[in-house]
Amino acid sequence: MGMMSEFKDFAMRGNVMDMAVGIVLGGAFGKIVASFVGDVLMPLIGKLSGGVDFTTKFINLGAENYPTLAAAEEAGASVLRHGNFIQSVIDFVIIAFAIFMVIRAMNSAKKKEEEAPPAAPPADQVLLAEIRDLLKK
Repeated sequence: MGMMSEFKDFAMRGNVMDMAVGIVLGGAFGKIVASFVGDVLMPLIGKLSGGVDFTTKFINLGAENYPTLAAAEEAGASVLRHGNFIQSVIDFVIIAFAIFMVIRAMNSAKKKEEEAPPAAPPADQVLLAEIRDLLKK
C-alpha cells in the first residue's frame, strides 16, 4: 500500500498537474493552429500562388509516371512527398510564432507587474510606525 500512496502523492503534486493541463491545452492549441493553417492559410497561399496545393506535390522515384499523388500511392510507387514537408514546415513556423507571441505577452505582463510600485501600507501600520519612531526619540 505504501507504493500506491507514494504514487498518489507524486501524481497529485502541483507540477505534475500543471504539466498535464499544459499537455491537454497544447494538444487543443495544436488542433486549432493546424485547422487555421490547413483550412484558412493554405487555401489563401494556394490562391495567391495560382491554385497550388502543397500537400499534393510529390516526386515520383519510380520509372512510371502518375498524374496524381493518390494514383501513385494506389499503385504502391515510391514517392517523395515534398509537399507534405513544406506543409509541416509552414505549420511549425506558425505554431512557433504563436507560442513566441504568447510567451512575449506573458513576459511583458510580468515585467509590468514587477515595475508596478509597491502598494502603500495600511493606515494602521503607518500609524504604528510613527508611534514606534516617536517612542524611540
